[in-house]
Amino acid sequence: METERLILRDYQEEDFNEYYLLKSDPKTMYYLQDIQICNQEQAYEDFHAVLEDMKRPDRKFYFFHMELKDSHEQVGSIGYTVENDTPVGKMVHVGYFTYPKFWGKGYTTEAFQRVLQFAFTENNVYRVSTGCLAENVGSERVMQKCGLIKEAEHIDYEWHDGKMKTRLEYRLLKREWTQ
Repeated sequence: METERLILRDYQEEDFNEYYLLKSDPKTMYYLQDIQICNQEQAYEDFHAVLEDMKRPDRKFYFFHMELKDSHEQVGSIGYTVENDTPVGKMVHVGYFTYPKFWGKGYTTEAFQRVLQFAFTENNVYRVSTGCLAENVGSERVMQKCGLIKEAEHIDYEWHDGKMKTRLEYRLLKREWTQ
C-alpha cells in the first residue's frame, strides 16, 4: 500500500533487524511497554510468529512495515489485530509506533488513513478500536485527525511508569468512516 510519502507493506524475512531495532527502542515503545522487545531471541520469536500468521487464511495480525518512499528508511509500524470476526465484519484493535524523529510530521496520520481505507474497503472490517494514555496527546491527535470517535475516558485506569494514568478509548465503525 502507498500514500503520498509512505510505503506500507507486510514484513519480510529481511526486515528482522529493523523490526528488532524498532520494537526494542525505549523512546518509541514508551507507551507500549507490554509489547516492547528486550532481546534478539524474543524479537526472533515475535517476528517469526508475525511472518507465520501472514500465511494463514484466518490471519489475525495486519501490522505493516512503514517506510519513506524516497529513501526506504523505516518510520515505524502500523496496523491492527483481529479480535473477532462477526457476521457483519471483523472487529479490530489498531496500534502504531514510530521513531521519535518522525513524530509531529503527519506520517502516522497519513499511514493510519490508508490502513483505515484498506480495513474498510478490502478486509471486511466493521469496527476499529484503539486507545492511548491521556498524556500521549500526539497519539490522541492522530486518532482525532483520522475521524475516530472518543468512547471512553478511564480515570486512573492503567499502571504505567510508576503511577496510575488515565486511558482514552476511541472507535470508528465502517458506516462512520469518511474517505
